[in-house]
Amino acid sequence: MNPRQSVLVVDEATETRALVEIALGRMRLHTQSARTLQEARARLARSRFDLCLTGLELPDGSGLELLRHIRQLHPDLPVALLSNVACEQTTANALQAGACNLLHKPLDLKQLRAWVGATLQRTPPPATSDTPLQLLGDSPAMETLRRNIDKLAHSLAAVYISGESGSGKERAARLIHQLGPRAGHAFIPVNCGAIPSELMESEFFGHCKGSFSGAVADQPGLFQAAHGGTLFLDEVADLPLAMQVKLLRALQEKSIRAVGSPQEKAVDVRILCATHKDLKNEVEAGRFRQDLYYRLNVIELRVPALRERRGDIQALAPHILLRLARDAGKPVVQLRPEALQALERYDFPGNVRELENLLERAQTLCEGQWIAAADLHLPAAAPLEPQPLPAATHLDLTLHLQQVERQLLLQALEETRWNRTAAARRLGLSFRSMRYRMKKLGLD
Repeated sequence: MNPRQSVLVVDEATETRALVEIALGRMRLHTQSARTLQEARARLARSRFDLCLTGLELPDGSGLELLRHIRQLHPDLPVALLSNVACEQTTANALQAGACNLLHKPLDLKQLRAWVGATLQRTPPPATSDTPLQLLGDSPAMETLRRNIDKLAHSLAAVYISGESGSGKERAARLIHQLGPRAGHAFIPVNCGAIPSELMESEFFGHCKGSFSGAVADQPGLFQAAHGGTLFLDEVADLPLAMQVKLLRALQEKSIRAVGSPQEKAVDVRILCATHKDLKNEVEAGRFRQDLYYRLNVIELRVPALRERRGDIQALAPHILLRLARDAGKPVVQLRPEALQALERYDFPGNVRELENLLERAQTLCEGQWIAAADLHLPAAAPLEPQPLPAATHLDLTLHLQQVERQLLLQALEETRWNRTAAARRLGLSFRSMRYRMKKLGLD
């Protein structure tokens, strides 16, 4: 059984969810739980699961509704319904809707574990994604990127992916992995800037039971999880110098030593890395080791910013709106021509990720099935050069300062993958102050 297999547990009763999660945890399965139909749909939109167990009666709907939703969007996902009643009609309805099994409450945990184990063993291991990744757009910049990815995919050389925050560096890395000979193995992404420095060695290389306070069991690290596949180091420039030394040794020796272990283990991992910073400048400033830079930067792949391929917005925006509608279970909305033109004029400092956020907000706020330019709430562009101040100096200064503050907040959030606690720490703010400023500037 694959230790990374994941199960979604949906039930109105906290006791039932806890009981099932404990039982599956002993089978070394990852679990996520939801109490309502809406929560379950949201989790299915955000994560990939190998199995779903759902109660028949939910506060805002029924397990049959969730089953139909899953059959429409995730047709291969095995589903079992947990029911309080032993009724032939209920069983018939469940099986007709596509359920794999109907388990009666109170649950027989031995029977539950046996069915889950047998079902997951029959389920083929997941590929890197359910559907082939695509890089949308016909601009010259994207055609060049596609050609370069095709060339790099069949190599085992380390690749340094450069580009601005939100431009799609991880997507490019996943495509390199998916098109290459390691596609059948794991792709493990890690945000180097989001791991506390004191836990970094344990996260990368694993630890042994008792090696430090809280180490209650042996725990494999990211290198072991990626064995045979690809390890993607996002925001690699944020690695502290001490960790850079240990990473360099692991790459040179192709082996790792878990924290608290006297022995090294061989690992076979392809390394892809990315950062929005200029690594060469980081080396010159003494913040990044030159020997590690040359080890990681065997080949550089640059992902263009969205403003360098404005013509691709016409293909990107409808694709994003279709996905948002499908995830939310709502009708698809469309952009009015003036809204599309406004998007194509905007510079997008946050690139494709900012485009997704803008469209998600506009989809929620628009009236009817069309997004107008006013629904986008695009920030006013700051002047490129100092301009003579008009009479209303105070109002213009306030607006300008808000734009600067918004840009700094966005940059910190992008660098921490929208982890508000980490972004607040990076800006020297309290979490409460960070939350207030985000709300004030419409970033929440």
